[in-house]
Amino acid sequence: MTKIEPLGAVRERVLAALRQDIIAGRIGPGDRLVERELAERFGVSRVPVREAVRALVAEGFVHFETPRRAVVRRLTPKDVEELFELREALEVYAAGLAATRATAEALAELRDLLDQAATATHKGDAETITDANTRFHDRILALAGNSLLISVMEPVDGRLRWLTRRNEEWPQLLTEHKELYEAIASGDPERARAHALRHVRANHRSTVRHLFGEPA
Repeated sequence: MTKIEPLGAVRERVLAALRQDIIAGRIGPGDRLVERELAERFGVSRVPVREAVRALVAEGFVHFETPRRAVVRRLTPKDVEELFELREALEVYAAGLAATRATAEALAELRDLLDQAATATHKGDAETITDANTRFHDRILALAGNSLLISVMEPVDGRLRWLTRRNEEWPQLLTEHKELYEAIASGDPERARAHALRHVRANHRSTVRHLFGEPA
């Protein structure tokens, strides 16, 4: 007997796939999300697709040009500025907390993620680089041990990944992550915050340069 997938689970599956396609650039800014085509692609009805698109609107990935035309947003300089302002405030704070709370086991996990990123950088594997770098930052946030901080970051996490995916200066990113790791491993919160701030601001400049061809 075939098990029927609950509507909510279908919606989440479609939402996760579309979100990842947008972050990875497989669906680009200005591309239209057509319910009928997406329903056929996922083998589902239009209802979960419609709900997934609305969720993407709420998350800031998509907007309605007309009531029936949903397209992936084109990020503006103001969008980027606001997201990096938030990232700077929260990730710098998180790095300081992580430096005082990270265990040897947690630091080993960060080191492993750096090794994965290094291997992927050598191969030029964009998907693996993005995944390892994202998990590296997620792990630092978790090490901060502040559930409220995580809940504040969660609504914009996807958009931040969308932005950072556009920074393809991978060797430089790897160097910055290694320096941030060493700062956190030192147990010195001021050093960790300083490296985190330098990293976020460098990433901001790189992202703006890639998107708009001008310095931040």
